[in-house]
Amino acid sequence: MAVDRKIIEQVLRAIPQQPPFRFIDDILEADGEHIVGTYRFREDEFFYRGHFPGSPITPGVILVEAMAQTGVVAFGLYLFMAEKKGSAEGAKRLTTLFTILEEVEFRGIVKPGERVIIRGEKIYFRKGSLKTRASMSRENGEIVCSGVLAGMGVDLNEK
Repeated sequence: MAVDRKIIEQVLRAIPQQPPFRFIDDILEADGEHIVGTYRFREDEFFYRGHFPGSPITPGVILVEAMAQTGVVAFGLYLFMAEKKGSAEGAKRLTTLFTILEEVEFRGIVKPGERVIIRGEKIYFRKGSLKTRASMSRENGEIVCSGVLAGMGVDLNEK
């Protein structure tokens, strides 16, 4: 699938989450129905020091956050810019607020240094709300976690 790298780069710049709480490295695919992104959990991530010392694993809430950043935030920005013909500047004003988390299932753990593939498939996108079926897998295709996630884009500076 051909990806419009110009839009992808705009999306990556517009994502409001920043290190150390940004869990998306790149977007490999995106269209009106789905998105695929990647993230490598670095060995020096802040949460590994206490979860669990000597045998660190990525906390489940961080896995969900990573799925949300690709499957809802980045996908919503992509849809806003590509389908709705919104501007990159307009997208930068939007913050995605998490609204729904359903049917989350954890099937494995993610260790420091692992690269994951995150997929989001659109259930609906209307009136500034996006609902997706998201999944995270290892590079070998093994699903680590999945669930239904939704968010709403809002301009927090709007009065």
